[in-house]
Amino acid sequence: MLKNLFRSLSTFGLLVILAIASLLFRPDWRNVSEWHLLSWLQDRQEEQSGLGSEREAIDRVTASNPNKLPKEQANLTQWLSKKYRVAPEPISAIVAQAYETGRKVQLEPTLILAVMAVESGFNPFAQSPMGAQGLMQVMTKIHSEKYDNFGGKLAAFDPLSNLRVGAKVLVDCIAKAGSIEGGLKQYLGTTTGDDGGYTAKVLLEQVRMREAATGQVKIQVAQLTAPNNN
Repeated sequence: MLKNLFRSLSTFGLLVILAIASLLFRPDWRNVSEWHLLSWLQDRQEEQSGLGSEREAIDRVTASNPNKLPKEQANLTQWLSKKYRVAPEPISAIVAQAYETGRKVQLEPTLILAVMAVESGFNPFAQSPMGAQGLMQVMTKIHSEKYDNFGGKLAAFDPLSNLRVGAKVLVDCIAKAGSIEGGLKQYLGTTTGDDGGYTAKVLLEQVRMREAATGQVKIQVAQLTAPNNN
């Protein structure tokens, strides 16, 4: 009973303060006060309903409007969306990040995306029996320190974080091997010359992506392929 009384008095006190601010100060202060009051009332209603506040959920979504991408990226987004049967909004965010990351690490974005396609089929929650995780199937146990700047190893399942870490690992592999082909084999983790056709798959997919980005190829329903399960 007393608890409810204190709550009522607190609510009344807040309303009085807001009313005084609205009357005595500038009109723009009144707008701010009204906004804070509305937010407070919404939070209180959600608290009482037991649902909690999820108004910030949209900020955690990895998606963007594909129509706002540059033409090349938009073309590639639509092609990937149809081929891999994923929504264009999350793919557009991944494509945009691949272009940005590729520019920073001096790696073709289509190569990053081709590795992603062959490794996980654009499934951000993929995990191999060996423990490779996320879009680019990075071995989290081996490269856990690379996730430190992204909040820890669970960021392996965040699409954009996994992309950035995977691209860095790929760049390191290429630098050590001295070639893209050799780097892809190192990325796969093979210690022999036989990679089971992995390198050829990645490079062929990269060629297709380049053509899609420039509008040279359009996907047909019959061309839809299942993700590669390595």
